[in-house]
Amino acid sequence: MTGTPRSRWPLRLYAGLLTLGLLANGIGFTATETLRRLGPVPLGKDLTFSTLVTDRDGKLLRPFITHDGYWRLPVTADDVDPRFLKMLIAYEDKRFYEHGGVDPQALIRAGWQALTSGHVVSGGSTLTMQVARLLEPRPQRRLADKIAEMIRAVQIERRLSKRPILDLYLRLAPYGGNIEGTRAASLAYFGKEPKHLSTAEAALLVALPQAPETRRPDRKPKLAAEARNRVIVRLRNDGIINADQAEAAAIESAPKGRLAFPMLAAHVAERLAKSAPDGTVEQTTIARDLQASLETLARERALAIGSGVAAAIIVVDNDSGEVRAHVGGTGFFDMLRAGQMDLAQALRSPGSTLKPFIYGLAFEDGVVHPETLIDDRAIRYGAYAPENFDDSFHGTVTVRTALQQSLNVPALQILNTVGPDRLMARIGNAGVKLVLPKDAAAPGLAVGLGGAGVRLTELAALYLSLARGGDSKPLVWRLQDYDTAPKLRRLFEPNAAWMVSDVLKGAPAPTNALSGQIAFKTGTSYGYRDAWSVGYDGATTIAVWVGRPDGAAVSGITGRTAAAPILFEAFQRLGKARKPLPPAPPGTVIARTNELPAALQRFRPDSLPQIASVTTGEGPLSIAFPPDGARIDLSGADTASVSLKAYGGTPPFTWLVDGVPVAAHEFRRDTFWEEPGRGFARLSVIDAKGQTATARIRLE
Repeated sequence: MTGTPRSRWPLRLYAGLLTLGLLANGIGFTATETLRRLGPVPLGKDLTFSTLVTDRDGKLLRPFITHDGYWRLPVTADDVDPRFLKMLIAYEDKRFYEHGGVDPQALIRAGWQALTSGHVVSGGSTLTMQVARLLEPRPQRRLADKIAEMIRAVQIERRLSKRPILDLYLRLAPYGGNIEGTRAASLAYFGKEPKHLSTAEAALLVALPQAPETRRPDRKPKLAAEARNRVIVRLRNDGIINADQAEAAAIESAPKGRLAFPMLAAHVAERLAKSAPDGTVEQTTIARDLQASLETLARERALAIGSGVAAAIIVVDNDSGEVRAHVGGTGFFDMLRAGQMDLAQALRSPGSTLKPFIYGLAFEDGVVHPETLIDDRAIRYGAYAPENFDDSFHGTVTVRTALQQSLNVPALQILNTVGPDRLMARIGNAGVKLVLPKDAAAPGLAVGLGGAGVRLTELAALYLSLARGGDSKPLVWRLQDYDTAPKLRRLFEPNAAWMVSDVLKGAPAPTNALSGQIAFKTGTSYGYRDAWSVGYDGATTIAVWVGRPDGAAVSGITGRTAAAPILFEAFQRLGKARKPLPPAPPGTVIARTNELPAALQRFRPDSLPQIASVTTGEGPLSIAFPPDGARIDLSGADTASVSLKAYGGTPPFTWLVDGVPVAAHEFRRDTFWEEPGRGFARLSVIDAKGQTATARIRLE
């Protein structure tokens, strides 16, 4: 039997009918009843897109999946590589800018090829027809569906110009799974925006929408590469790309999986997008490149310090109060370090970082001057006998030295004079409310040494006020936040703020860092739980926190050794944005001690507290570190040892672990427990008078 097999007649019939039905103007099915059934013309106005959080220049920080489960990012033709558009139109719809939605030549060609070969050789769909299909999916793909698709294409062309139609295609083209649109595909498969695609990348994005599920690079990378190469060959044959470009593109490796979408400033993005509807674009004040650099810095330094240790960094522009970087942790999906907790907003003990504000208040009151002499000696306030971090006293020093070396006794003497309640009220001028312990009826002297909770963002705001000459300004993460930001009062007068800055500029810098370029202060909370460092130059304020998110102690961690190096490195990464600190404002008294008025040459409070003898052993013996219940991580330490520190009591001290001595006859209050084992341990210390203190700890 000769002739065409029976199985091919339906295909030929379809092609013949399709060809005949679309001659002339390309549309022969415009009957009123057909149009009525189709309903209103879909123009994509009800499309939902991913919520985006961007940086100050509109660069993407983090996209969010739509509520219907798709990565569908807003994009226009201006956002993609012009070469890709040229390749797309050449491959999919050569007469895109000439036809009115349906291309009769393409349909005739497709129909003739199907009639003569017995199978579909090329499609006749235009980009507009594909847009119509994407706006109104018709999964059965019957002849009636094809006709409806063509009618919709003509209707869309009558309502929209070519550029919006092209934009719709770029937003809706399927790329496998829940990836829709060219921008989402470019980020998912190449990890970059579609503005600068290589020839091979552009060819792959042209090829995938034709069969998005069978060519998915994350599931069928070989088929994806083959489809891409077919596009390359055809574009070369049509003269769209030259032979060299085609050869280079064909040997370029194709993606074999999906990449994670950008997730910079993840904590800020999470907060802003939490209640935002799909399609919202939240533009922040963050600088993307700086944010990325500091996220890397925070993670690298935290990992080097020890297991479970995290770091947070806040960078603020002094002039505007705009947050340029917000690093809330060391990896959003790092469960060991509570990655999804915004540690920049966590309430922590600030250690000594509030001392500059004690002195600033005293400078403003005229109680002291940076060159005023003050005594650093043993002193008692009722049952409270403060000590310095190094367990020693330095005698008579200048206020400048006392603040630069973060001496506790001078700071508390001045705080006792100006008043803790006044300090808290003045700090409140900058919009910061310190959180007292639940059992504290009123602020006490302990506030000056970290006895109140504060957040890293709040510390940044406090130091921002110093950087601005005492003028408080709220932090903002979006420009529209200016409208709702609270009106703040001045923290200090300019002269007092400058004196504090001048003193902090001379603080000893960490190892291998240059002094005198920034004003900064470090702090370490009780029990080595939190390490802080906050500083500023003439343009920028940066605050750093290091510690464990669970509040566990970290052996030997201090603001100077853990947080300050991160602070100085962060300033280095600002590059040309650095500015020197401003000069002294008019009227500032700059003089040596002997040139000051007599009342300012030495600090003499009206009534000195009772002086206690260092050798009498007054005060109960206790273990300052590690505190009872502490969890100490030893996995990241270079050498296995635990710092031990006693408070009160009378030396010498004997330290025991589970009843076995580990250090005996120690006249210093601090020592080390060498080579500890892991697990639970009962730590005890005995002083010369037989007083005993114990702590139950866990070493990991």
